[in-house]
Amino acid sequence: MRSPSSTYRLQIRPGFTLDDAASAVPYLHLLGVGWVYLSPILTAVRGSEHGYDVADPTSIDPERGGPGAFERLAAAAHGLGMGVIVDIVPNHVGVAEPEQNPWWWSLLRDGEASPYADAFDVDWPAGGGKVLLPLLGSEDDLDGLRVDEDRLYLGELALPIAPGTAGPGDAPREVAGRQHYELIPWREGDVRLNYRRFFTITSLAGLRVEVPDVFDAAHAEVRRWFEAGLADGLRIDHPDGLADPVGYLRRLRELTGGAYTVVEKILEPGEQLPAEFACEGTTGYDALGLVDRLFVDPAGQQRLDELDASLRADGSGGFERLAREAKREIAAGPLAAEMRRLARLVPESSEALTNRDQVAAALGEIAAAFPVYRTYLPDVSDGEAVLASACRDAAVGRPDLGEAIAALEQLLADPGGELCRRFQQTTGMVMAKGVEDTAFYRFSRLGTLTEVGADPGRFAVGPDEFHARAGEREQDFPRSLTALTTHDTKRSEDARARISVISELADEWSELVPALLDRAPLPDRGLANLVWQAIVGAWPADAERLADYALKAAREAGLHTTWIDQDAEFEAQLRALVASAFEDPEANRLVADFVRRVEPFGASNGLSAKLVQLAGPGVPDVYQGTEFWDRSLADPDNRRPVDFAARAAALKELDSTMLDPGGLDPGGQDPAAQAPAGQSGAAASGAAAGGGPVPPATAPEAKLLVVSRTLRLRRNRPELFEGYVPLDATGPAAEHVVGFRRGAGGAVVLATRLPVGLERRGGWGDTAVVLPWPTKDAFTGAEHEPGRVQLADALAALPVALLVPEVAR
Repeated sequence: MRSPSSTYRLQIRPGFTLDDAASAVPYLHLLGVGWVYLSPILTAVRGSEHGYDVADPTSIDPERGGPGAFERLAAAAHGLGMGVIVDIVPNHVGVAEPEQNPWWWSLLRDGEASPYADAFDVDWPAGGGKVLLPLLGSEDDLDGLRVDEDRLYLGELALPIAPGTAGPGDAPREVAGRQHYELIPWREGDVRLNYRRFFTITSLAGLRVEVPDVFDAAHAEVRRWFEAGLADGLRIDHPDGLADPVGYLRRLRELTGGAYTVVEKILEPGEQLPAEFACEGTTGYDALGLVDRLFVDPAGQQRLDELDASLRADGSGGFERLAREAKREIAAGPLAAEMRRLARLVPESSEALTNRDQVAAALGEIAAAFPVYRTYLPDVSDGEAVLASACRDAAVGRPDLGEAIAALEQLLADPGGELCRRFQQTTGMVMAKGVEDTAFYRFSRLGTLTEVGADPGRFAVGPDEFHARAGEREQDFPRSLTALTTHDTKRSEDARARISVISELADEWSELVPALLDRAPLPDRGLANLVWQAIVGAWPADAERLADYALKAAREAGLHTTWIDQDAEFEAQLRALVASAFEDPEANRLVADFVRRVEPFGASNGLSAKLVQLAGPGVPDVYQGTEFWDRSLADPDNRRPVDFAARAAALKELDSTMLDPGGLDPGGQDPAAQAPAGQSGAAASGAAAGGGPVPPATAPEAKLLVVSRTLRLRRNRPELFEGYVPLDATGPAAEHVVGFRRGAGGAVVLATRLPVGLERRGGWGDTAVVLPWPTKDAFTGAEHEPGRVQLADALAALPVALLVPEVAR
């Protein structure tokens, strides 16, 4: 199987099409990227910026360039020896504009008689034989319906009219009543909805790709990509929503001929990717959580815990309790319709199961107690143990539901039953909405920790644990993606790297936050802590960007304002808090002074985390634009346009002044072989031996240097990145370095951790590592003889070093 040396994620949208991506390919190749990694490109709802609301899975989106542009992109990438990996969305389709989705349109027009009825997961009896559409503000909206030929219009929204159900003079409300759908108030959707959706989004309807004909129809265009040699791999969005993830991946493997595949599977602490999954690994959130915590100081935990407890309204409890409460809220509220649907599948086999409301509540309590997104019965055997544990915990939390929970456990463990299958599809919805989209915005201890795939209750990871888990990755999933920033991260890698410094300055932060709250009070002081961390992490940033993030955080947290019921007074106070960072001279001074304090340490963390990710086990992914410093916050902030021209110009300048000691030029050619007679390979690559001046660690060019040199080495000299051996340091500052060697004769990685503590200690002193052979630093060109190498020398120019064995050439 062909697999990438690295990937580079591009967000394809109407403003950055596949042709735009094709024009960026030469730059990405120069950067050292192995494969181009595309966000969804199938036809989405018109105007979609993200592409996860695919309206027609049988075609490439014309707004994103269409099939011709994809062919041009593939040709550009393949012409330079690069691959193409594409993100696909098998779990759901976009139905916000029914007229744009031919399958959904047919379903609404023809009901159960539609040829696409099997494609959608509809509980027809619960809707009286109709699809319930939560589109009304109130019943009064029905008075505004109008009929135009074969369409029924709700405002500007077109809905189909079934043949023979509308005659001359019929009132629009009467026509609506004859359709295969029923319009209901949108506030009733969370309780009455009778089709499976993506999480709580009613405009994303679940697909039943477990049905062979539906799978074939939904993947016909994807199949064409591989038959035509256009795509080389796939990224699978949200496989946990599928009825049969194991079977789906097996069928997909056959369709692609065994192509490279990774899945957006969120692994909770201690969870392993099922061996039964026919894929190379995950999209890398598990690596993100591990790398982040390596640069968090455990010494700051107690002080930040105290601050968090003093600021939050309840003043007590850790993340586990907070997350459990949030999951309960989601199961009983926004996902009540899903719990009711499950309850309808439960036979009244005992007195404990006769009350449908109690059954739904018990199902919600079990789902809230789940420690992982879902189980995979019958394919993965440990699912029964996970279910049993969740049921025990649920019964402890709700003893009044104990009998119902005990009776449900046996039914939920039956892999042959629809209840078991559908419950497994639902627990991930509760986890995602309860934890990622709610609890993460309520827990303010340290923003670095609240990212998908990690346990915010776990504060830090030491080098020994990091090495053990990195070694496991190399052994078990060496081709799994690793990531630090994605389109879904709450904060970009560089924002988190700066926020991590707070763990080393916990006392200072604990004094700063109350001082800032004095300038701009907010009823939710915990949220204020979270927002101030984001402001510091993103600074400098314009006020609108920060205010948008703060409002999103508050509405997701759902304690004082929500997306549905917005509290104007609270949101005005929140906007005032953000504005104070710009308009209040004292608040501005406090923020600016703290940012100046943390900036060099944040840069050290950022470069170190990036090198550890890029050079460590797995296939590293670079999210678009993050080869420069990028301190974005949650989407849509992290999907802003990228200035590729500026990055290409900076890389060209860097290559003209800095030696690339990787042994090969960016195109993978030996520069000595291409040089005119009498000219050395170093001169041929545009730099004198030793290179030019190294950019300061805080400069964007410093990150570009680290990213480009590491990616080029991984692509051009893959033998330097096989295996994993921890590298121990000796001396007074040994705890401040993480080092490893990629196998017996591979590249050596040195990265600084806890830089504030290192400065307090007075620097590296006599701390050293032992190298068995001569090396050259891929970033600076500095040469090191075998033996004891002082870190004060190896890390003099930058907080990181990538040492290339000279004997390997």
